Amino acid sequence: MQLRKADIVLSVSGHDKGKLFFILAIDEGFCLLANGKEGRRVDRPKRKSVKHLQFVDRYDCETAHKLEKGECVENYELRRDLARYCESRKIPRG
Repeated sequence: MQLRKADIVLSVSGHDKGKLFFILAIDEGFCLLANGKEGRRVDRPKRKSVKHLQFVDRYDCETAHKLEKGECVENYELRRDLARYCESRKIPRG
């Protein structure tokens, strides 16, 4: 599956292995990721190869719509919607 902006992905390698992120941007085989906490805020996204990511879902939420439109998102919005996603799917937050 082709990854796109606003998808939720799982890191499968590195020190952030097992954590969920929103894709903020995609460029030449790399994604910019943020989850709103743990040093991965919107202003300092993590650059990670798509080979080290696993697609999780295209979550229908306000944050995803804002990302798709190219609008500014806040860190609390990323945290809130990732928490809601995990709660709705009964996924433990790591």
